Amino acid sequence: MAIFLGIDGGGSKTSCLIGDETLILGTGTGAASNVVRVGEAQARESLASAIRQACTVANLKPSEISSVCVGLAGAARPEISEVVRRIISDLVPGKIKVVGDTVIALEAAFGSGPGVIVIAGTGSIAYGRNREGQTARAGGWGFAISDEGSGHWIGRIAVAAALGAWDENPEQNLRLIEVLMKFWRLETIEQLVPAANATPPPDFAALFPAVLSLAESGDRIARDVLTQAGTQLANLAGILLRRLFPNPGVVPVAMSGGVFGSSAQVRQVFYNSLRSGYPDVVINPTVIEPVRGALELARRGAAK
Repeated sequence: MAIFLGIDGGGSKTSCLIGDETLILGTGTGAASNVVRVGEAQARESLASAIRQACTVANLKPSEISSVCVGLAGAARPEISEVVRRIISDLVPGKIKVVGDTVIALEAAFGSGPGVIVIAGTGSIAYGRNREGQTARAGGWGFAISDEGSGHWIGRIAVAAALGAWDENPEQNLRLIEVLMKFWRLETIEQLVPAANATPPPDFAALFPAVLSLAESGDRIARDVLTQAGTQLANLAGILLRRLFPNPGVVPVAMSGGVFGSSAQVRQVFYNSLRSGYPDVVINPTVIEPVRGALELARRGAAK
């Protein structure tokens, strides 16, 4: 029996699925394994932990794995894909395929068919394929200048919005300011400025759960930030619909990533905003798990 392993190496967590030709036999998770963000040593530890966990659940040994597909951001860069390939080859035998996180997400959402998927996790990007097989991307150009609607973007915009509101009225009691100061262990608002502008930049994505919690409790600023995120993500999808589907008609669209998975508000704003401009698109309400695409590509790669 052939055994296959799919891995989604994200900026916040690592997900693994192990299976045979038809069934999923085990799952595993680990910490972040995006080499660009966490470095080779942390990536190796996270990947090893997730793989061990999946093998334990499946009651299999890593040596039994015949084919692996790893999806991660930055895989188009040869130096990144080679590092990941080397790490995986030290952990499991068999064929190894390293592809972008967009590739496994597209596979999980649409198989080999057409569609547009928007990924919003620590970072963000939109990726699509038309009926002729042409592919294109939008966004995902890095935290400093892009990644609109991502967890990092939400955290950064929330800090800016909180300080902007404080500028308007320093006397008002801003819950978001209080949360930010508590999260970063600050005592005065003056300390917030150097903390937010530090080099290297702080982990803005780590603020996303706090912003989400505030929004769910009705905080106006936090809710506005999540509305902006959903709109920005819909804009990315719209770019690809215009590029790949000049006369779109019915086009499937899917969502993936922790921002979509965690925030019903972001999902709803994304849906409403995209449908207002493209009423014929069909948006899958289920948040896609890219690791399922990685497992399918591992199966397919072993067949070649």
